[in-house]
Amino acid sequence: MRSRFASCMFVLSLCVFLSFAPNASAQRQSTSPPPPVRSDISQPPITNADDAQERLTTEMAKKAAKDRAAALKSDTDKLLKLSVELKQSVDKSDENVLSLDVIKKAEEIEKLARSVKEKMKGPN
Repeated sequence: MRSRFASCMFVLSLCVFLSFAPNASAQRQSTSPPPPVRSDISQPPITNADDAQERLTTEMAKKAAKDRAAALKSDTDKLLKLSVELKQSVDKSDENVLSLDVIKKAEEIEKLARSVKEKMKGPN
């Protein structure tokens, strides 16, 4: 009777052990967490902090250049508009009369032209 009880306990212990064994091995096989999901898949994955800082700096420089180009386009459009208005105002006036509006437009054009020139030089 005792040997039968011992063998039943052995079989029962073995079943319990085997039922927990797959869970334990699955937990041990767990490796590092999956890489973070990237929004821009054209870029290679970031491997260290220096690469991340370099990529961030590059992206910021690209954005600044894009913003500068958009501001240049806007300013040159405004410069063209003011130049046309100045030309029309000068054509309306005669050699003896120069309106205050013409002088103000010329000064505004001068300021805007200097601003465009500085933006074209880029950041120093």
